[in-house]
Amino acid sequence: MRQLFEFIKQYNFIILFVILEIVAILLLNKSSYYQNSKMTSWANSIAGGWYSGVSSVDEYFGLRHENELLAKENAQLRAQLESSYIHYTDSVFEVHDTVYKQRYDYTEAQIIKNSWNHDNNYIMINKGSLHGILPDMAVISPQGIVGVVVNTTRNFSTIMPILHRNSRNSVKIKRTGTTGSLVWKGRNAQHATVIDIPTTHKLYKNDTIITSGLANDFPEGIMVGYIEGLSSVPGSGFYEVNVRLSTDFNKLDYVYVVDNHFKSEQDSLMRTVLADIDGKEEQR
Repeated sequence: MRQLFEFIKQYNFIILFVILEIVAILLLNKSSYYQNSKMTSWANSIAGGWYSGVSSVDEYFGLRHENELLAKENAQLRAQLESSYIHYTDSVFEVHDTVYKQRYDYTEAQIIKNSWNHDNNYIMINKGSLHGILPDMAVISPQGIVGVVVNTTRNFSTIMPILHRNSRNSVKIKRTGTTGSLVWKGRNAQHATVIDIPTTHKLYKNDTIITSGLANDFPEGIMVGYIEGLSSVPGSGFYEVNVRLSTDFNKLDYVYVVDNHFKSEQDSLMRTVLADIDGKEEQR
């Protein structure tokens, strides 16, 4: 209290001046309609600016929630695409019955750690085995191909992106259907390389590269990128194709983990086929 009195005593002239100014403004405001309207307009302008700023801040912090809702909605929509179903047509006595069976489901997840400027990069997401995420599941983004799940805990998963020297994925030229393999040679995060395409096939700059669907992870038709340049490897009969990737790994926020409901069945059948081939070769 003593400090308050000291403050008032020290600044009594300034305080008195401010009080008199406020009184003068109030008297002027009451005595003149014009001044009253100006003061009201000025007050509304200040209040409007304040509420607009507060609204912008609230809207900014609300974007995270909105992004999560949009990611969930996109995952549901992807699961409804025709490419997420297997198409059966049975012909019995010239009666055709068409049946669609769900093949792919999509789980949205947020990236919490990401690297893109090393030879062997990684991505961590905030979903794990508790959410149905398993190793070898494919991962995509709204922009295109991302990578494959390699490890999971209950609440988190790590992904080997296509920006990894051990990454290898089956892709094809959209225009011709010619298949090849997508690899990464560690040059930069915007480009990768497609190999194993014979030089007998005609390729053009800006040809679109998509996933082939031949592997048991990525659905067919997921965007990969565009041909930016190509050269033939001497003595091999194959191209080395420089691809400009559609996915910007530097700006990834949300991804979709792809669950192929038939993957275990396909993998089991493939192991049986390979075992039979190995057995026959040993007999020879």
